[in-house]
Amino acid sequence: MTAETSQTLDRGLKVLKLLADTDHGLTVTELSQKLGVNRTVVYRLLATLEQHALVRRDLGGRARVGLGVLRLGRQVHPLVREAALPALRSLAEDIGATAHLTLVDGAEALAVAVVEPSWTDYHVAYRAGFRHSLDRGAAGKAILSARRQPMVDPGYTLTHGELEAGACGAAAPLLGVTGVEGSVGVVMLADAVPERVGPRVLDAAREVAEAL
Repeated sequence: MTAETSQTLDRGLKVLKLLADTDHGLTVTELSQKLGVNRTVVYRLLATLEQHALVRRDLGGRARVGLGVLRLGRQVHPLVREAALPALRSLAEDIGATAHLTLVDGAEALAVAVVEPSWTDYHVAYRAGFRHSLDRGAAGKAILSARRQPMVDPGYTLTHGELEAGACGAAAPLLGVTGVEGSVGVVMLADAVPERVGPRVLDAAREVAEAL
């Protein structure tokens, strides 16, 4: 800790990170041991975080991340979208298909940025805010493939007709971006994804990851 930092804030942020890393919550005693501070300090930290809905405690006294973090998380989307747009524009123009950035939102895939090509006669209409389950469509399946192989680059995913009849998609997951789980992809009207599209989507996903 330096003179310019706050020890209390630092501990509070560590509490949130610890709770975010567990599905079952943590007790005051467990937090006290992990932080290396006494239980009184942990009680005060939890009480303050609860006031802001960043932490909640269940009937058994275990602390968990609160719904207040969702309000903070929503503000991340515009920043992520802005960082991704240059790579998405390049992808859409190069392939001649609608490019999109999709992030995980709960149990769903949420399109947060969409860029349509400027020179094609027709393309798939795909809007920011579109949601679908993670197990349908290239965008969601690419994310799931990264979950299954967290230490391996899973490459790209191809699908056909899963979200819209006659449309096919290609997507690659964002890798190496702390706190962001998502994918970059394209959707097009075709019987099959052309061979060069998958590698190009993979390159775009890497560009977005670097921008983030």
